[in-house]
Amino acid sequence: MDGAGLARRIVAEAAGHASEIARRTGITPCLATVLVGEDPASATYVRMKRARCAKAGIASRFVALPAATTTSELVATLGSLSQDPEVHGILLQHPVGAHIDERAAFEAIAPEKDVDGVTMSSFGAMSFGLPGFASCTPGGIMRLLDEYRVELAGRRAVVVGRSPILGKPVGMLLLARDATVTYCHSRTADLSAALREADVVVAAVGLPRIIRGEDIKPGAVVIDAGYNPGNVGDVDFDSACRRARLITPVPGGVGPMTIAVLLAQTVDAARRQTGLTGVRADC
Repeated sequence: MDGAGLARRIVAEAAGHASEIARRTGITPCLATVLVGEDPASATYVRMKRARCAKAGIASRFVALPAATTTSELVATLGSLSQDPEVHGILLQHPVGAHIDERAAFEAIAPEKDVDGVTMSSFGAMSFGLPGFASCTPGGIMRLLDEYRVELAGRRAVVVGRSPILGKPVGMLLLARDATVTYCHSRTADLSAALREADVVVAAVGLPRIIRGEDIKPGAVVIDAGYNPGNVGDVDFDSACRRARLITPVPGGVGPMTIAVLLAQTVDAARRQTGLTGVRADC
C-alpha cells in the first residue's frame, strides 16, 4: 500500500485549500509546533513537519523549550498558543520528558486547535462520530484503507497496541465502520491465535518484527504503524507479504500519511476558525 503517494495527493489538496483560504481572507493557516528538550529523533520529526508545512503553504511557528521545562510551564505555553488567533493548529511533539505530565499538557490544547487529535475531547468526538479532529496516524490509516477500498463492515480487525493516540483511537474508527474489533497488547495470551483470525491487522505496539508471516491469515490486510530503529516496523515484512493481500511498508506506508493528515487538519482548523465555508480539507 503506497502511503507516500497518497500522502502527496492529500498534501497537494491541503495546499490548494490553504491558498484559497489566504485568497479569501488574507489569513495563512498556521501550525505551531512545541518541542521540549533536544531529543535528536524528535528534532528531526519537527524539521520534517515544518518543511512539509512550507510546501503546503502553511505557516509554521516553532517553540523550543528546554528539557527542564516543568508541566506547569508547558501547560502555560500551550494555553497561550491556544489563545493566539494567529495560530490555527497546535502540535506537541511527543514523547516529552518523564518528569512532565503528558496528559495534562495535551489537555491544555484547545480542542478546536487540536489538529493532532490528542485531547480527550478529540477522542470523545471521534468515538461518537461528532465534529472534531482524529488522531493523525489513525486518521491516515483509515484514509489508506479507503483508498484501497478495503471492506470493513463485518470483518474481524485486530489492533496490536493500546496507546491513547494510536491503538485505542484506530480501534474506535474501525468499530465505527462496523468492523468487529479486538485489542491485543503486551499481556494478551496467544497473540498469534488472535492474529490468525484477523481480516485486518493494525500493528501499533512498537516492538520490531513482533508479527511474522505465520501469524497472518491468508488474504488479510496488514497495516504496520510501528517504527523502530533502523527503519523496522512491527511486522516482519518479508514473511508477512507472502500471505497478506495488502500490506504497508516501513518506511513509506503509514508514516507519510500521519504528516499529511496533520497538515490537512490544520487547514481545516483554519477554515473553521475563520468562519469560511466551502473550503474543506477532507481528512
